[in-house]
Amino acid sequence: MNPESTTKLYKAPRTEISQNQGRFRIHFNFPGHNHPNHDDHGYGPLATVVESFMDPETLISMHPHQNEEIISWVPSGVMRHDDRQENELVTDSEHLMVMGAGSGFWHEERTLADDPPLRMLQIFVRPHSLDLPPTIQHEPIADPVANEWRHLFGPEGSAAPLSVRNGVHFYDVHLEEGASVDLPSKADWDTYFYVFEGAVTADGTHFDETESGLFVDGDELTVTAETETLLVAFCIDPDAPITRQGTIGR
Repeated sequence: MNPESTTKLYKAPRTEISQNQGRFRIHFNFPGHNHPNHDDHGYGPLATVVESFMDPETLISMHPHQNEEIISWVPSGVMRHDDRQENELVTDSEHLMVMGAGSGFWHEERTLADDPPLRMLQIFVRPHSLDLPPTIQHEPIADPVANEWRHLFGPEGSAAPLSVRNGVHFYDVHLEEGASVDLPSKADWDTYFYVFEGAVTADGTHFDETESGLFVDGDELTVTAETETLLVAFCIDPDAPITRQGTIGR
């Protein structure tokens, strides 16, 4: 961060918290860890952002979740979902899935032998209340437009195509080299961003692939792509009521 700046921008390097299950590997990004004076690994309703890798012909067998909203964002490749409600869904670059586990939801995930290696984000949002009705949303999303934010999910009642049951908005953007955009913002909310591919500069600070930033108590922050970049951002209500009994996203 620029030492002369009053901007409250907190950077975190690539996470060191990971699990290696062979054909399935995950890296846990905890947005609360960005802030030096924050005693929660999550940040408000955003519990964790998980970078997930699945090799072709991988099965994560049927397992339960409770009291968390799980969003699957797949920028390329495919993630195949089956559940005990007889849904058979394919999430890819043209679709987004939100699984509201609520009081309980069982599902499995897989890739087929001829599927490409998969790298995706699974986003865990803390709901506002415990034991809500289980739900699943699987919807087509608009084609990306270079250098423009795409609004993918938001709180119930927002203009986003899918919703979660708490105060988080989610966006992605494909940036051309040298392009600049302002981070999504909302009065009295804070913004967490993660560089999925490429590299950006914000407030004089460099953020490489898999690094993240948390921008708090500010009105506007511009990010500039140092190379072709895929960036995601979360606009978060830090004062939203939260639950902390999720299977993973506690």
